[in-house]
Amino acid sequence: MHKAVCPGSFDPVTNGHLDIVSRASKLYDEVTVAVMVNKSKKGLFTLEERMEMVRETTADYGNVVVESFHGLLVDFCRDRGIPVIVKGLRAVSDFDYELQMAQMNQGLAGVETLFLSTNPLYSFLSSSLVKEVATYGGDVSGLVPKTVLSRLTERLERDSQ
Repeated sequence: MHKAVCPGSFDPVTNGHLDIVSRASKLYDEVTVAVMVNKSKKGLFTLEERMEMVRETTADYGNVVVESFHGLLVDFCRDRGIPVIVKGLRAVSDFDYELQMAQMNQGLAGVETLFLSTNPLYSFLSSSLVKEVATYGGDVSGLVPKTVLSRLTERLERDSQ
């Protein structure tokens, strides 16, 4: 069985994330979406909420598994027999950082990294940008799935009270 992992914080999951996961699911028998635990960073959504949103939005793919991880991604991969990390690249600035990570991961554990170029529709998209635009009342409906938009709107309304 050919396995890959798509890691990230997914706070919240965007259409750009889903584009990469969807494309990876066509290349591999099983794709694990690894939702990162970062205790030093306060996210908008809890780990459980982020995992639930990813599960909801990837349910139709059939070969996508959602798990959480903390620590080194290569340890996560080694423990699960996952030899490939799939990452989306939006711009040259992404490549500089991701190439260093890919080389480190390959050197540490022999885990390869497959870079997928982002669909041009999502080349500017990030979870941070979505949260910022939504916080100021901007329309992010074309940037996130409907279920995520609903949760995002509710959370921002609750937090502003």
